[in-house]
Amino acid sequence: MGKWFSKLYDLVMEPLERLKFRYIRETLIHKAKGNVLEIGSGTGLNFPYYTQAVKVTAIEPDPTMRKKSLKRAEHAQVPIDVILADAQALPFPEHTFDTVVGTLVLCTIPNPEKALNEIRRVCKPGGHVLFFEHVRAEHSLLGRLQDWMTPVWKRVCNGCHLNRETLETVKKAGFTIVHVEKHNNGILLMIEALNENR
Repeated sequence: MGKWFSKLYDLVMEPLERLKFRYIRETLIHKAKGNVLEIGSGTGLNFPYYTQAVKVTAIEPDPTMRKKSLKRAEHAQVPIDVILADAQALPFPEHTFDTVVGTLVLCTIPNPEKALNEIRRVCKPGGHVLFFEHVRAEHSLLGRLQDWMTPVWKRVCNGCHLNRETLETVKKAGFTIVHVEKHNNGILLMIEALNENR
């Protein structure tokens, strides 16, 4: 990850957090219960919103972002352990976690299908999976604009894809979709799913 991206992430995100993201994070994270895994925890923006979890294990592959997140972990309401790890190869046994959380992360992971298979492996049968993601717009013109912008956007924003169809990818990975809440004309999705059919 580019150092500038890690260092400026919170500053760049702050306007979006105030407008919409903070509300979505708080609503979603409040539903995370039991032994929780958060993938791609970044600078720990979700950490203040964990209130129902017993413990959170947060993984982040970027050392600079992990370091920035430690202060938020210290001040969280529940115990949070932040480790360097990759969602495409999770270092945990099968059926470890009651809930798995990912916010604005499947857009960046090189192989989201592999990461979702790993999430299915470490999540308990019947466990909850909670995602907040931006996706390709349903509106054809806006979707084509996202397609056009993505090659440059990926280079500038550390591999972030503007045009992934993440909801379909989550379904294809075998999760049972329980609820989808759309924001900003369907570009932002809050996804609740169950890890069934294993």
